[in-house]
Amino acid sequence: MKYNNKKIGDLGENIAVDYLYSIGYSIIEKNFRCKTGEIDIISQNKNTICFIEVKTRHSKNYGEPCEAVNHFKRIKIYRTAYIYVQKNKLYKYNIRFDIIEIMINSNKKSYNIKLIKNAFQV
Repeated sequence: MKYNNKKIGDLGENIAVDYLYSIGYSIIEKNFRCKTGEIDIISQNKNTICFIEVKTRHSKNYGEPCEAVNHFKRIKIYRTAYIYVQKNKLYKYNIRFDIIEIMINSNKKSYNIKLIKNAFQV
């Protein structure tokens, strides 16, 4: 089960990266990890650094994908982003926290994607 979730997650992140490129974002880093957590995608859109959590699902049995980014997950993302900004001295940029929802059809050949800008603030 976990392996399947990992494969779905990786597929979703690849779809998200392609989508971000297509709308003019540049990708700075994927899967940034440190002691506080992980950020799926760090990208830049004009003068804004976007910390993006990707949630990929194949059904809405457990709600909308973005609902999985609960308060505790947001805090982890914020702390990880803070470390990233400090480490890379990105003080001159605006910071934004986004979520990309991807709903994959059962055949894994088609999907719907939704970018939620400014999905949360901490």
